[in-house]
Amino acid sequence: MSDAESLMLRRAAMAWLDRRPQDRVDFRWLASFEYDGQRIPLMDRQRGIRKPAGMSAALAIRTTFTPPGQMPPYADAVGVDGLQRYKYRGSDPDHPENVALRQAFSAKLPIIWFVGVASGWYEPIYPVWIVGDAPRELEFTLALDHAQRHFDETEARDPDYRMYMARLTKVRLHQRVFRTQVMLAYESRCAVCNLGHAQLLDAAHIIADGQPNGEPVVPNGLAMCKIHHAAFDSKILGIRPDDLSLHIRQDILDEVDGPMLRHGLQDMHGRRLMKLPRSRRALPDSARLHARYEDFLSA
Repeated sequence: MSDAESLMLRRAAMAWLDRRPQDRVDFRWLASFEYDGQRIPLMDRQRGIRKPAGMSAALAIRTTFTPPGQMPPYADAVGVDGLQRYKYRGSDPDHPENVALRQAFSAKLPIIWFVGVASGWYEPIYPVWIVGDAPRELEFTLALDHAQRHFDETEARDPDYRMYMARLTKVRLHQRVFRTQVMLAYESRCAVCNLGHAQLLDAAHIIADGQPNGEPVVPNGLAMCKIHHAAFDSKILGIRPDDLSLHIRQDILDEVDGPMLRHGLQDMHGRRLMKLPRSRRALPDSARLHARYEDFLSA
């Protein structure tokens, strides 16, 4: 298959992923992709790097889900330049799977990255480009955005430029994975009011992104409908960590307005969170809730 034909297949696969029924995908569904009358699974069940027969360049990569408290099998991380790294398969730069990724790098072909968000479930990130190859460090450098694809090493000395690159990585990878993991933990229901329409829900940070302890991890997250998320961020709504009870700021309780204020906010005062994760490891972190509640009380 030529590079031009390979690019057409990749575009078709990404368009197919655009039509997926939900954000997260599993192996069974990914195995149903067809192109030009031929079934071409987008993920390899055994290998982390997918190169279908007849192709010389890798089509997709995978990062398996690591449960909280366990070490991931590969130390994929963000470099000092703000760009994401992806570790080689093993320690041999000439392993066929590493060669397949290197071919995608040489041909400037986009790939798909399936990031594990739960056991057997993945968040697809695409298009992704390989923009660097470091055999000594046994890793490739990934661009998750068109701006990162044209990364300028001379500008990387500028802290603002590095911060911009890192911000793109957060938006394209970490925040998307964070949202999917929070929605899975809360079964796509608002923790405050139990609203169950995913398109009306956000993954709210307890401690804001960029602050100490503000990492995009499920214990720092709450599934919230958009009105309760806005109220939480505006210090209108607070969550007392001792009993997970909801508290509405006094001036809002005293206000007289329509049914949204009355039922959506004022009636929440004194109630407890209506939806929590089933897994204890996914529960909101008490220390983070305490810090956030102190901030609410200071308003």
